[in-house]
Amino acid sequence: MTTAPDGPLPDTWFPRDLPVLRAIARLVDGPEYGGNPYLGQVVPASGLSKPDVVAAARALQSAGYVEALTNYAGEIVRFTGISPEARRLAGLWPTPQEQWARLLEQVATRMANAPTDVERERWRALGEAASAVGPDSGALLMSALVGGYVPRAR
Repeated sequence: MTTAPDGPLPDTWFPRDLPVLRAIARLVDGPEYGGNPYLGQVVPASGLSKPDVVAAARALQSAGYVEALTNYAGEIVRFTGISPEARRLAGLWPTPQEQWARLLEQVATRMANAPTDVERERWRALGEAASAVGPDSGALLMSALVGGYVPRAR
């Protein structure tokens, strides 16, 4: 795909960089390669060509998402780690928005399976209150809970 010289560049995140990040994350997080996979192991795990993986790896390293060892020519040889943000982007760690959605799903399930009308009504009221709070405030709440932050009493 060609772009006009003065136009925006094509997206590389979704078709190239994110699949490579997910492959690296799986391999770094797994025990198969001691948490330090070689570039040659990432290529088949990503499903992309070697030139695409090399380009994505450089972009991910420069953005601080992956830590890599290079050879004397500066070429990436092995991956030694990923950042916390990369873990979230790859899906290894939950985002606050995902945790909020999971909480709402649990409330709905518990309401549907409540053994009594009284208990069902309590779960329904909690679900309505949580929905009224909204996803933005809910994500902030989940961020505080996952992160261990407890606000001080005034």
